[in-house]
Amino acid sequence: MKKRTFALALSMIIASGVVLGACGSSSDDKKSSDDKSSKDFTVAMVTDTGGVDDRSFNQSAWEGLQKFGKANDMEKGTDGYNYLQSASEADYKTNLNTAVRSDYDLIYGIGYKLKDAIEEVSKQKPDNQFAIVDDTIDDRDNVVSIGFKDNDGSYLVGVVAGLTTKTDKVGFVGGVKGAVIDRFEAGFTAGVKAVNPNAQIDVQYANDFAKADKGQQIASSMYSNGVDVIFHAAGGTGNGVFAEAKNLKKKDPSRAVWVIGVDRDQWDEGKVTANDGKDYNVTLTSEIKRVDIAVEDLATRTKAGDFPGGTKIEYGLDKNAVGLSEHQDNISKDVLAKVEEYKQKIVDGDIKVPEKP
Repeated sequence: MKKRTFALALSMIIASGVVLGACGSSSDDKKSSDDKSSKDFTVAMVTDTGGVDDRSFNQSAWEGLQKFGKANDMEKGTDGYNYLQSASEADYKTNLNTAVRSDYDLIYGIGYKLKDAIEEVSKQKPDNQFAIVDDTIDDRDNVVSIGFKDNDGSYLVGVVAGLTTKTDKVGFVGGVKGAVIDRFEAGFTAGVKAVNPNAQIDVQYANDFAKADKGQQIASSMYSNGVDVIFHAAGGTGNGVFAEAKNLKKKDPSRAVWVIGVDRDQWDEGKVTANDGKDYNVTLTSEIKRVDIAVEDLATRTKAGDFPGGTKIEYGLDKNAVGLSEHQDNISKDVLAKVEEYKQKIVDGDIKVPEKP
């Protein structure tokens, strides 16, 4: 009888433990679920080799991410917004995986050179959300593609160059040959020829986006051969184009040498004090590519639960995401009037700007 009573009591204790254990598990699960649901939105970007201080594409993207972060009371770091800088192409995949492990809700790959890495990592991590800037990945729902009508904006700076040159010789310095820079070259040359059919266009590539010395070498050759306006689409390599133009202006203030910047307003890059003690600026204008607008826009949508995975968002003249920079002091009013005329023709569809040279 005692044995049966003891067995019954033991079974009741075990049953109670199971119930209590189940209750404890439920509470823990709820707490874990609450913690996950209350996690603040986080976002990161992986740069290409130009880095966030390239005064161009990556820097513009970082400025957009910082603006988004500040607007949402976020702090820089793994609990807010951040960037991972790539010193070489081998860092792309590594940095993307680091961002995944850091549990960022949205991860940008800045530049078409990251396409292969994002394709691979996004396939391995289907539950993470990615965005590729300046290229297209359209076969998966966890990637948004962001594109720009670079050729349209480049056409307009081509109009400026074609109407400003005094020698009828202009130059184009590209970073690395490819679909993206093709659009810059094609738009620029078409714009120049539209307003100045007699103009000669010298096109050269540095085959790198981060070699300022190579950019300066190319610019030196062009200016020596009579070119007086150079448009660069070369990232950090373009810093060398500015350096050469400023050197020439410093030595001879009367010489008309111009640079057209790219991606962001590069007015400050053109400032120089010449040997006559006066201040000048060799930046004619810049073909802005508002990567900052695109980055901020998608981050805002994703935070609100509207991640348009599997689609491509294009930014162009209609959204003021491409075009001329605000600093236009070195452009005549007549030229600016022509720019507006051609801009409207493009928006209306009267002019279709080529995407390939």
